[in-house]
Amino acid sequence: MSEDEIEIDTADLERRMEGAIANLRVEFASLRTGRASASMLEPVQVDAYGQMTPINQVGTVNVPEPRMVTINVWDKGLVNKVEKAIRQSGLGINPQLNGTIIMLPIPELNEERRKELTKVAAQYAEHARVSVRNVRRDGMDQIKKAKSNGMSEDDQKFWETEVQELTDRYIARVDEALETKQGEIMQV
Repeated sequence: MSEDEIEIDTADLERRMEGAIANLRVEFASLRTGRASASMLEPVQVDAYGQMTPINQVGTVNVPEPRMVTINVWDKGLVNKVEKAIRQSGLGINPQLNGTIIMLPIPELNEERRKELTKVAAQYAEHARVSVRNVRRDGMDQIKKAKSNGMSEDDQKFWETEVQELTDRYIARVDEALETKQGEIMQV
């Protein structure tokens, strides 16, 4: 096998890292700072029928008022599970039950609540960093495999540098997105 034939698919690695960034944006969108929004519940998963399911697949999510989100749970047996999932989500919202309807009053953002939200944003960013690092690890595994298949040491060093630079670039994007989101949250 000639050295020209051994190449690491950095486009695939980049696509997967881009997916981590896209997922982070979705999670950040759930951290609405001013008004109630149905998207704030998107990252919350409910243990329904033996598997983790998004809330919008077990009930209808509505925003009847600027500071209120309601969830009309379709299956009575899931109401308590949905309530529990919201309480454990870290959103800092206290659900109120009314039959099969769960009401989520969105509190005014005081200084303490803003700090809580910045911590949640930091957790989301850390998950994105871990995802990017996992993609990096996969890339490094590909390089090790290619080396055992005859890749030269110079090529190995070249590809390791490429994968590391790609990783650094995406980690920097995660940090930048976090800084921006935390700035939005802390803005009064």
